[in-house]
Amino acid sequence: MNSSIDSQNPKSESNIVTLNVGGELFQTTQKTLTLAGPNSFLSTISSSSNSNSNSQVPFIDRDPQLFSIFLSLLRTGNLPSKSKIFDLHDLITESQFYGIEPILINSLSNPSQFNPLILQKSSFLPLNGRDSISAISTTSFGSVHVAHGSKITSFDWSLSRKSTILTEFVAVDSLLAVASDVAAAGATDFCGLQIIDLEKGFVRECLNWENSTRSSSNVQAIGSSNEYLFTSFESSRRNSNAIVVYDLLGDFRPIFEIARNEIYGSDFDCSTIPATKLNWVSGYNLLMASGNHSGPTGVVGSIKLWDIRSGNVVWEMKEKVDCFADVAVSSSLPCMFKVGINSGEVFFLDFRNLGSESEWVCLGNRTKLINSKKEGLGCKVECHGSDVFVSKGGDIELWSEVLVDSSLSGENVLGGRVFKRTLMGRAKDMGGDKITNLRFGGNKMFVTRKDQQLVEVWQGATEGL
Repeated sequence: MNSSIDSQNPKSESNIVTLNVGGELFQTTQKTLTLAGPNSFLSTISSSSNSNSNSQVPFIDRDPQLFSIFLSLLRTGNLPSKSKIFDLHDLITESQFYGIEPILINSLSNPSQFNPLILQKSSFLPLNGRDSISAISTTSFGSVHVAHGSKITSFDWSLSRKSTILTEFVAVDSLLAVASDVAAAGATDFCGLQIIDLEKGFVRECLNWENSTRSSSNVQAIGSSNEYLFTSFESSRRNSNAIVVYDLLGDFRPIFEIARNEIYGSDFDCSTIPATKLNWVSGYNLLMASGNHSGPTGVVGSIKLWDIRSGNVVWEMKEKVDCFADVAVSSSLPCMFKVGINSGEVFFLDFRNLGSESEWVCLGNRTKLINSKKEGLGCKVECHGSDVFVSKGGDIELWSEVLVDSSLSGENVLGGRVFKRTLMGRAKDMGGDKITNLRFGGNKMFVTRKDQQLVEVWQGATEGL
């Protein structure tokens, strides 16, 4: 028999609940059972026992060993070490019966448990068919949606395959989870943004943008905040573009548009390039929109920070020398990071010092700034919390800020800030085909590579079951 005494009420016998689970008696407290949530089976049992104190001991026809695991989970908030002997899917099924799956998810896939320093390649999510992965999106607790060819395959937080649906797209170029089973999807060669129910496999909404000539438009990028869905559109004739802001909490109605450009003949300028990446900077309530273009004189680009309340640009940088291959923002640091397309080096801009004369600060080899070999072509940079992840070919670099004495000086001490580079993973995790996507969900990192039909799952060596 397992017993637990409420230390705050040791003399209150009425607070003790006895349960018979599969022929084994358990004693706990009403307080512990109510932690399962007001709508859970265990909370109902607790209320029933309290109102019928003279009744027989409630009998639950379930596995007592699994119940002891969940009782420990309710008491401490964490799974006990003995839970490792059970299959994860058995734990999930049983937690659903008791109505405590959210507590199990919080224990096994909590974003606060994310530790980039211990991540290593741990498993793979295989996909059906021969199509390479074109886009991937994750949710905060680790469910994953993967676009490959005209299909989108979804995995739940435990990384079990949930569904594969066929879309109207030849290939999905932009994908963003807007709810647990709903995603926004678009393509550069198919008009409209589609809001897709991934569980039932149908298009809930098809959102379009029209320019002055009412020509069709294709999706170049998707982003979101807690309230808004942002979509970068470009007309099929490539003579106009805009970013449309939709109501994410309501019915996806368009609220307003920003960054509208109408291009006539020789009016092209790098500031009129459509945004191919949208990041919400939550700490500043700004939208970062970036896009680049390859032309006869090389690669040029533009990065803008938009105040969506006023619809105005609050900061802009035109990239002409070592333009970005990719750019990302971190509200936590707060900084903007890029990988130079020519040099392949990592640069940062401190948000607190942004101005008309702002310049990128190189974290690597400054002598490579005049390099024109496009060493950064295809490199990716993503920020997650206070960490910056950069792909270089088949490897992943982690850049983290280090707090040091301001009197120290060194190669990476720049403007009073120090960033340390760490190569991620074990020796056997390094190398391989070029990385095409880096995403984060729960306590895991998800990686895709060129021409591969699987998703790599990176997590801590001691995590999981």
